[in-house]
Amino acid sequence: MANKTALRELQQRLAERMQAARETTLIANWLAVDCAGVGLLFSLKQASEIFAPVPIKPVPYAKPWLAGVANLRGGLFTVVDLAVYLGLREPSPGRLVSAQTRLVSLSSELNLNCALLVDRLAGLRSDEQLPLAAEQPAGPLPRFAGALRRDDAGRQWQEINLEALSRQENFLHIVA
Repeated sequence: MANKTALRELQQRLAERMQAARETTLIANWLAVDCAGVGLLFSLKQASEIFAPVPIKPVPYAKPWLAGVANLRGGLFTVVDLAVYLGLREPSPGRLVSAQTRLVSLSSELNLNCALLVDRLAGLRSDEQLPLAAEQPAGPLPRFAGALRRDDAGRQWQEINLEALSRQENFLHIVA
């Protein structure tokens, strides 16, 4: 009889733990990336795949932020150095990429074969992990800049609307 009672108690504790785990599961909404030391957030609905660095062929007479073109899964993608595009770093032709550098392709729903060159991935985040920052930037922001968020460590993360970014006039005209 004691064994049956102990088994029931164990089952009850396991059921309670499983229920608690279901209730506390966080749903990731954001891909967190780092560009020149700045934390950026891409909506998982607008970002598609993540690629390790591949050979990037330069494009003559292109804007300085256009790293070039690359073959990703058999498709030709324009590669934008996001840190240079945002003015976070000066352009440096032939910049060496580190082992942490990644290419993040835009969602196919945006109808643009484009990948963003970022310095490193910081993982997936949920809205619960990154609440809105109490202070939001004052003054005009680019249309693609969303809200500021802050993590538990106090680091700020800037939301980037990839659809709005891809519709920017200068983003669409890559030739200088």
